[in-house]
Amino acid sequence: MNERPIGLFDSGVGGLTVLNAVRQALPNEHLIYLGDTARVPYGTKSALSITRYAEQALKALLRYDIKALVVACNTASAVALESLIAAYPQLLIVGVVEPGAQAAVNVTQTGHVGVIATESTVNNQAYQKAILSLMPEANVKSAPCSLFVALAEEGWHDGELVEAIVKRSLSGLFDHYHTGTDVLDTLVLGCTHFPVLKSAITNVIGDQVRLVDSAETSARVLQQQLTAANLLNASTAVGHVRFLVTDSPSRFARVAKHFYTESVEADQVELIDIQHFG
Repeated sequence: MNERPIGLFDSGVGGLTVLNAVRQALPNEHLIYLGDTARVPYGTKSALSITRYAEQALKALLRYDIKALVVACNTASAVALESLIAAYPQLLIVGVVEPGAQAAVNVTQTGHVGVIATESTVNNQAYQKAILSLMPEANVKSAPCSLFVALAEEGWHDGELVEAIVKRSLSGLFDHYHTGTDVLDTLVLGCTHFPVLKSAITNVIGDQVRLVDSAETSARVLQQQLTAANLLNASTAVGHVRFLVTDSPSRFARVAKHFYTESVEADQVELIDIQHFG
């Protein structure tokens, strides 16, 4: 039973950063990654649509007899996690928002925390609520940076143009940076696409601002919960990874190299239809 796979889903390829972290933390686990590439990005969609997409993704993954689910998408975690947990109380489900908030609280020294994410995640205020529940005295500022998703997927991760876009997008968060008023010392990368832009972001805001990526923290939370539920795979063999997408396996394989450390070939990626689920 413990050899059953762990499912992960994201709106596209950004969740591969979470897959990397889970793969490193739990190398002997079998993993199934579902990227809803036909409907990416989720960040500009309504809460109703995002919740429906998340439910369809979970139902599709349940066909593979998963023992746990990682919602490897900040937008889906912010909007649909509670609904998924309520609908499937018997399934271990981990999101990325709570672990990311915990990581931010752990590293901030001043309590001034910034959050960049998609429009839906920012509007939902999931990170703000999660951080304030852990640190009520925190000062949390947020900004939507949906354009970063396109930059990440197209492989535009550095250079003058990228840094100019980053600077413009973050100006609202760091407009007081040089005056010393409400200086942010921590910035949460509240979208799984954003870690590939770390270098450009650091070049713009400086290395004195700590960047928080929820992937590693989420992987640790998953490991802890699997251990507590006695669901860890006892095998010492390296687990296998299966890739599912809802559109263009070839494009997924091409873009995956920007997010995932292992090689992914187009013939390793399966095209499935999840829209008939639910």
